[in-house]
Amino acid sequence: MAGHDHGHTPAAWTGSIIAFIGFCVASAFTVLAQPIGFWAGVVVIFLGGIVGWVMKKAGMGRDETLPRQPGERQPQS
Repeated sequence: MAGHDHGHTPAAWTGSIIAFIGFCVASAFTVLAQPIGFWAGVVVIFLGGIVGWVMKKAGMGRDETLPRQPGERQPQS
């Protein structure tokens, strides 16, 4: 496991945490039967993806110029 890079970067962690918070918000408002809160949670989920992408473009993501680990799949182009 130590030889693999599974996205342990600030961009990945931040985007995942924001999306998880959005999931929790959307789930809570689903149980409470409040559609406005549900959709606000969905917006937060998408915001997590956007924040992660912006942080990656700002240099806080995985360095794509580094060689890949043996056995790691190549990204599809």
